Amino acid sequence: MDFQNIRVLNLKISALRPDLQTASTNGGKMRVLITGGAGFIGSNFIRYIINKYPDYQIVNLDKLTYAGNLENLRDIERNPNYHFVKGDICDQELVLDVLENVDVVFNFAAETHVDRSILSPDDFIVTNVVGTNTLLKAAKERGVERFIQISTDEVYGSISEGSFKESDSLKPSSPYSSSKAGADLLALSYFVTYRFPVIITRSSNNFGPYQYPEKFIPLMITNAFEDKSLPVYGDGKNIRDWIFTEDNCSAIDLVFQKGKEGEIYNIGAGNELENITVVREILKILRKPEDLIEFVKDRPGHDRRYSIDTSKIRALGWYPSHKFQEALKETIDWYLKNEWWWKPLKTREETEDQRR
Repeated sequence: MDFQNIRVLNLKISALRPDLQTASTNGGKMRVLITGGAGFIGSNFIRYIINKYPDYQIVNLDKLTYAGNLENLRDIERNPNYHFVKGDICDQELVLDVLENVDVVFNFAAETHVDRSILSPDDFIVTNVVGTNTLLKAAKERGVERFIQISTDEVYGSISEGSFKESDSLKPSSPYSSSKAGADLLALSYFVTYRFPVIITRSSNNFGPYQYPEKFIPLMITNAFEDKSLPVYGDGKNIRDWIFTEDNCSAIDLVFQKGKEGEIYNIGAGNELENITVVREILKILRKPEDLIEFVKDRPGHDRRYSIDTSKIRALGWYPSHKFQEALKETIDWYLKNEWWWKPLKTREETEDQRR
């Protein structure tokens, strides 16, 4: 879509700017920009918002890098309240144009895979830090009423005992988590310096439908389905808290509706499990042998345990609605029924690996 078409889009959805709370609670024509909406969590969030708030006008701005896939949104692409714009959040002129008449921004746009950040950190700094700053500047100029910065529990680093609170220091270990920490600090600086209405969410490890197959759970599912080896870093005892992506979407929505500006909210489901436990559960559900497991050399800077205190968001009334094992079965079932979606992606990855 070119700039002229974007301006036409803005004219179509423009009206007197409603009060944020009135639009949220009374079904007003809220205008929402979701960046990175063709990615895993972003596409699930778009679907969640469309289903819950059918009157909201949604613009999805996505660069469509390797993990951005419009097939993720095939079922809602013809919805009259949904509009897609291909573009980079680092493109200031485009971002300013798209943000005209937008009420709320959810910034999901990010480079996210830790392994890729170790091999190519530059892309992560540009998108996650420079891109976030471009969005913040433009959103402030356009008078956006609320800016939700989507972050990760990885910014805290590893913790051997206890759980990180939102007020704890950041000790990121990888270029990915460092770039996300930088984006968080930028967002908070806009609140402190300009009183710009920023809120940050930091979620634990997401899983569910439409997750790119290089990620841990979908990689284990699809490899097991194809009777390929399941590569597990180190001794497999690294601990992560797993949250079904639909639960994360509902938490982000609640933060948007009830969260306090200038605050951070941890989002986790309390499913702290060793990686090897998750792998064995996947094999058990798929009725595959454990000899498919292959322990491989650990990656550099691999955090041992993530754990976050979620009492702050639970005080707003949020609780996860999916139990881990049931959500895992649902996720496995989705991948088994949607080979058309993930097989071409894995084939492309394997081809690119051979060329490297």
